Amino acid sequence: MRRIFLFFSSLFALCSSLSFAEEKPLLHPLFSDHGVLQRGRAVPVWGWAAPGAKLTVRFAGQTKQAVAGADGKWSILLDAMEASVEGRVLVVESGGSRLEVKDVLVGDVWLCSGQSNMEMGIAGCNEEEEISKANYPNLRLITVPHVVAYKPQETFSRNWKPCSPQSLRGGFSAAAYFFGKKLQAELNIPIGLIHSSWGGTMIEAWMSGESLKPFPQTQAEIKMVEEIANSTAPNPLAEIMNAWFLKHDPGTQKGWEKETTDTSKWREVTLPNNYATCGIPGYEGVVWIQREFDLPADWASKPLVFDLGTIHDTDTTWLNGKEIGRTDSYEHARRYKVPAGIAKSGKNIITLRITNAGGGGIEVNGPPMMVTPEISDSAVVSLSGKWRMKETAGKGKTGRPLVGNPRVSTVLYNGMIAPLEPCALTGAIWYQGEANAGDAKQYSKLLPAMIADWRKRFQREDMAFHIVSLANYQDAGEKPRDNAWAELRESQAMTAKTVPHCGLAIAIDIGDAKDIHPKNKRDVGHRLALSALAKTYGKSVSHSGPWYREMNVEGDRIRLSFDHADDGLQFKGATDKSFAIAAADGKFVWAKAEIDGQSVIVSSPAAPNPVAVRYAWDSNPQAPLYNGAGLPAVPFRTDKGK
Repeated sequence: MRRIFLFFSSLFALCSSLSFAEEKPLLHPLFSDHGVLQRGRAVPVWGWAAPGAKLTVRFAGQTKQAVAGADGKWSILLDAMEASVEGRVLVVESGGSRLEVKDVLVGDVWLCSGQSNMEMGIAGCNEEEEISKANYPNLRLITVPHVVAYKPQETFSRNWKPCSPQSLRGGFSAAAYFFGKKLQAELNIPIGLIHSSWGGTMIEAWMSGESLKPFPQTQAEIKMVEEIANSTAPNPLAEIMNAWFLKHDPGTQKGWEKETTDTSKWREVTLPNNYATCGIPGYEGVVWIQREFDLPADWASKPLVFDLGTIHDTDTTWLNGKEIGRTDSYEHARRYKVPAGIAKSGKNIITLRITNAGGGGIEVNGPPMMVTPEISDSAVVSLSGKWRMKETAGKGKTGRPLVGNPRVSTVLYNGMIAPLEPCALTGAIWYQGEANAGDAKQYSKLLPAMIADWRKRFQREDMAFHIVSLANYQDAGEKPRDNAWAELRESQAMTAKTVPHCGLAIAIDIGDAKDIHPKNKRDVGHRLALSALAKTYGKSVSHSGPWYREMNVEGDRIRLSFDHADDGLQFKGATDKSFAIAAADGKFVWAKAEIDGQSVIVSSPAAPNPVAVRYAWDSNPQAPLYNGAGLPAVPFRTDKGK
């Protein structure tokens, strides 16, 4: 889930974004049937028309005028409105044309963003009964499509839908749905959810170039993004990548695509499979794979189709030394059509150069690997089975970061956030961090910078921002230890605590040791909603578990005091490996823990003069401390990040 050393992005997404730019709609898709407009503040409404065109916008008794600029863009501001469940019509008139957008409500609009745990659809969360009953006409949903872009885009191709079993089964975010459902029920106003997320992505991808200026480590990527955006070459990405391969990849330098390449010393692997099964777990970088296969005699004169499965992330493929296909995107199954004359009767050699930035391999459950005639009578030659593999330009060998498809600084801001600006919002919910867990210190600076930038771009200084703390995952250590996921949670918590109008939803007790995508998104959404109800809407509800406030050394023990100890403290489960204590030598040992009123007292004979305590400080820790409201404590350490 970490970046490594190569700059790839999606040509498909680039072409899509270019086509959107060429044919912009009269009204931005945020203003489509069944939409929600933000209550309580002026609402920008915008679109595109012929330069100089005069437009009239009517909604809820208001009439506004606009003139399209030289670039065709026009905009107006609707006056602030109260919430309304009345489905009204938004009308745009220009010349003799009239566009009506129907069933538009007024309520609160929330942006829901992050990586895979925000993206995870409710249909994958064992919530079929919930889905079947989910007819909530005043909860409205829209999903921004995946788009990688090298400069800020202005629009996208999706529309609003009322919440229904059908719209949820379409893959809408489970965490966002449960959040919105709770808010809509508690506030009794329309709620609009804009879902814009992409699995496996780093926070830097969601940030603008301006917001990343203080971060030197991102500047090389941003420069490459700008080179592609400003290039006049027919395929600037391919040119840049070809130059990169020639400079950094030994396989490219030595021409391993040739039929004469000696692969006898390459590792033997079975494909399709992930890299862990292939013997290179966690590998990020360039891999070459090759195999021989036989074709029937009469196939050499036929056009063929090569299906190579779903590859992570990008590939270039050669048949008998001739390039037959290239895909600079990791979401698509490979299907390359090969004209007659390239394949041969009998022995053939297929070679792939694959790059990945985490989670590499060929999906086991993806389309089968095979060759068929383009016009086929079901004849198939399988390509599954034994291959030869050689990893070449891996992490640490090139001296520069490798970035995969959507994991590039600014490209998702450009493609999936910028098109929403300057939509009037109440706030945002954010479930991301797994991909940045290797550098929590940097994340502690990046997250506040992104929040500030989004607030600027959505023109709301008090825009709410509620963060999901990373869920428990993987195995905990037998002994107290430093841990990257614990440090990332600390960065999230400190951001929520120190940046105004922010909140935190703890998920330390609802994860899955074996699955980075836990299915319990119901509690995630519920806790996000509690945070919003209390901190954004001012409701008197318990919204946080115990939050460490201070410690006092009392002889051979330490007393810990907490905020949000609503209705007292309680342990749910064992405590023998939840609190760790250390003396001046900094060596932490497991501690005995006892609740004393609104405090927890910890001690250990192994630390007779204690100076510091850590709680739930691991990737999947024992985390038994709750308040009376049933909310889990925020993991913490007293030796840093107070």
